[in-house]
Amino acid sequence: MARFTTFRFTVNPTAEQETVLRRHAGAARFGYNQCLRLVKQALDGKQCGVGGKVPWSGFDLINAFNAWKHSADAGRLMVASADGTITVAVTGLAWRSQVHQQVFEEAAVDLGRGLAAYTASRSGARKGQRAGFPRFKSKKRAPLSFRIRCKTSATGRANIRVGEHTPRTVTMPALGTLAVREDTRRLRRMLAKGRAKIVSATVGHHAGRWAVSLTCEAAELNDAARHQPATSGTGWVGIDRGLTAFIVAARADGTEAGRVDDWPRPSRAGMARQRRLARDVTRKQRGSNNRAKAAARLGRHHARVAATRRRFLHKVSNELVKTHDRLAIETLTITGMMRNRRLAAAVADAAWGELGRLLTYKQQWRGGHLTPVDRWYPSTKTCARCRTVAPAMPLDQRTFVCGACGYQADRDHNAAVNLAIWAEQHHAQIRDLHAGGPVINARRGEGSGPRTRAGETSPDDAGTAPNPPGARRGRPRRALSHNSTEL
Repeated sequence: MARFTTFRFTVNPTAEQETVLRRHAGAARFGYNQCLRLVKQALDGKQCGVGGKVPWSGFDLINAFNAWKHSADAGRLMVASADGTITVAVTGLAWRSQVHQQVFEEAAVDLGRGLAAYTASRSGARKGQRAGFPRFKSKKRAPLSFRIRCKTSATGRANIRVGEHTPRTVTMPALGTLAVREDTRRLRRMLAKGRAKIVSATVGHHAGRWAVSLTCEAAELNDAARHQPATSGTGWVGIDRGLTAFIVAARADGTEAGRVDDWPRPSRAGMARQRRLARDVTRKQRGSNNRAKAAARLGRHHARVAATRRRFLHKVSNELVKTHDRLAIETLTITGMMRNRRLAAAVADAAWGELGRLLTYKQQWRGGHLTPVDRWYPSTKTCARCRTVAPAMPLDQRTFVCGACGYQADRDHNAAVNLAIWAEQHHAQIRDLHAGGPVINARRGEGSGPRTRAGETSPDDAGTAPNPPGARRGRPRRALSHNSTEL
């Protein structure tokens, strides 16, 4: 098993099953809020000088919640006997047996991740936008979602099964057998052949539909679907992302490898309907059922737009990673581009960041390489023939004209060629997708050293081998570093 992937199926629950699903989603929200309440109470006790450990990790939060749910604070009854005496009976959380136990545990794990992100953001260890302290989940606004881990019994039977009774079903503990709309044949074959195993199942409600996402640990793709070792004749393909042409792919020699001009622009295409539905929401009285129905219609429209964009991005990324083993993609400052009020809507509709994410992990699955080009590399205004950097080009100038050699080319095509040239010049620093750094091949394979077997480390690999006869003593040989060019 080498990669994680997700299979998403739309659920068609019965009326009784939907009640159980909503009960589990409410339990997950309750467990998250209660764990956060325990954290805040412990922090307040710390500030008041009262001792005690503040539960911060997912493991500590699970233990704190389990201790709370059996305590009198979670539930108690006043029992009156025949002689008039009243005693207190501790019941704990009385309804906890109506939902699966893992729902509370996974909610505590989610809160632990949020607290860890908050700590890392404050210390500077976390990049990107600063993460704030977790907040309580609202009963009205929080999305309905919960997660259950897959466990295997001693007999080898998993508690999350696919296609057990009929092909289009998913069986989960405490929920029973749920009917799904999509075909589960591909996942069932992978599970039957041992090429995948289910790790967890996340059930969520979005835009009026229930869906289950099965996170699986799957084996690597078949060798026929993976890229073969690159030969000397294989070159890099630069990918330029734009708004007029969605992508333009070209090689360093100037040949165009692909172009997508007609992209759906789902947000702009549905803007008229979105405005009409948004007006319907604002015209309804706050808190009324008609307003809730209008908001649901607007939510379904947004979900349809997102699904259209997601399908298109997967189609484009699949085509690129299947046909090219070396891709060079420009590094864009999308957050800065979104500050331009004239381009913000178009940039958001293009979803360039999501396309880069899809290309990254799909190229890794297929054994290819994807290198990000330096952000400050002037790919648009550099001549692909004589390498002369021209002055700044306005957005309305769609043709690049070199003032030095007279070279003319499409603006996006010239940028894609320059991206491929940059990758060719920096081909020695191919990034290792698993290690996150350049490939240095500094360590030999398993069992390749003297008197070693597979799985063992030779003395040469460990750096403890004695000097061979005739070797120069003194300062040891310098090892290759990640920045070395001796590759």
